[in-house]
Amino acid sequence: MPAAQATRPAGTVAAVIAVTALAPVSWGTTYAVTTEFLPPDRPLFTALMRALPAGLLLLALTRVLPRGTWWAKAAVLGALNIGAFFPLLFVAAYRLPGGMAAVVGSAGPLFVVGLSALLLGQRPRPRTLLAGLVAAFGVSLVVLKGAGALDLVGVLAALASTAAMATGTVLTKRWGRPEGVGPLALTGWQLTAGGLLIAPVAVLAEGAPPALDGRAAGGYLYLALANTAVAYWLWFRGIGRLTATQAGFLGPLSPLTAAVVGWAALGQALTPLQVAGMALAFAATLAGQLGGAGPRPAGPAGGSGGPTDRPRAGSGRFAAVRDAE
Repeated sequence: MPAAQATRPAGTVAAVIAVTALAPVSWGTTYAVTTEFLPPDRPLFTALMRALPAGLLLLALTRVLPRGTWWAKAAVLGALNIGAFFPLLFVAAYRLPGGMAAVVGSAGPLFVVGLSALLLGQRPRPRTLLAGLVAAFGVSLVVLKGAGALDLVGVLAALASTAAMATGTVLTKRWGRPEGVGPLALTGWQLTAGGLLIAPVAVLAEGAPPALDGRAAGGYLYLALANTAVAYWLWFRGIGRLTATQAGFLGPLSPLTAAVVGWAALGQALTPLQVAGMALAFAATLAGQLGGAGPRPAGPAGGSGGPTDRPRAGSGRFAAVRDAE
């Protein structure tokens, strides 16, 4: 591991964690925006409107395209983080009762821990595994409501969406970024690739786009810009600076934010048990940051896209459009 990262001040790491956490916090507002502003029963169209406009906007801003093997890598990451994750998440949300999809999704940190051991050579610590279990239990107290028959397709979709996002997170860490390319461009590649994968599925499954009024247009604008373009830029930027485990443990902030937004903006009551679950899940999230803060191996050798690569000043003809670090 480079000495600069090994000796990074604790305050700097905390700041990176706090900024990266804004991504799952933003994603936690998706449910409220979808139910209050958007046309009903159009999950794939909503996924498309989140991904493709945001990706094309970032491509226009950065004017950087993949080169060489990064065409394939960007397609794989876009498929995992966006193209598969968005539709599967919506399928799970529509088919499972209450907050079951969020409960399954809260197992994401455990997926990340396992994949980090397999792909990054990071041995999981017992306290990290315990924190992951506590986080999932805390989220279940917050979002899991009355029992109901579980839909097998919904459960499988929830597991697949969680596995896709976890795999995308770990591969993003393993592959890093190409020399001279910042997180804004990498985000644009993935959102565009994912959106292009969703588009034909949305047309085949849902037909022509629905008519949009001003309220729906505003909702889609928020999802595409703040909830997706900015949030995913913060997320991929954070993955480049944190361990995969630290990033993965920020995931439970999304259902917790959804619960808080439901209480504050939609008038949904929170019981003492739910508040206790929120405290447990938040404490586990903090513990996950401490558990993932130790030394980690260097990025894969032999390539220009290691996890800790940084663009060289003045390199490439797009140096003037360098992404904010």
